[in-house]
Amino acid sequence: MADDVLTELSALVRVKLAERQWKKIEAFLAKERFGRPPKNDRLFVEAVLWWRRTGVPWRDLPPAFGPWKTVFNRFDRWSKSGKWQRLFEALRADSDDEWHSLDSTINRAHQHAAGGRGGPRSTASAARAAAPQPRSTSSSTRSGSRSSSR
Repeated sequence: MADDVLTELSALVRVKLAERQWKKIEAFLAKERFGRPPKNDRLFVEAVLWWRRTGVPWRDLPPAFGPWKTVFNRFDRWSKSGKWQRLFEALRADSDDEWHSLDSTINRAHQHAAGGRGGPRSTASAARAAAPQPRSTSSSTRSGSRSSSR
């Protein structure tokens, strides 16, 4: 039943969770379960991922995920109970380093970083700024020399 819904959903909306990713989430949810079991945990998680990825209001959730109000209420309950936080902590503890990359061929420097010399710069203006400034301008002008053009 759940696989049929997921297959139908993937035809309408692109799903993001790979099977191995879902297995990790499913294992966490099995430990956290109490009360009445939900209809489809994976569909709910996919709905939340779709909502966060697209940034649309809850009311614009595709009908394939179920009623938007039901999805929102469940999301809200999980948020208030701290279930999302516990899920993220559990997933962080079991990290998958498959996509870590140490290859720097894709790293780019900012366009203004190219060709400049490194190190601290000393400029003439910095030296001038550090020199004592005169208290008035009268000492820097020649005294008694007024312009004769009048």
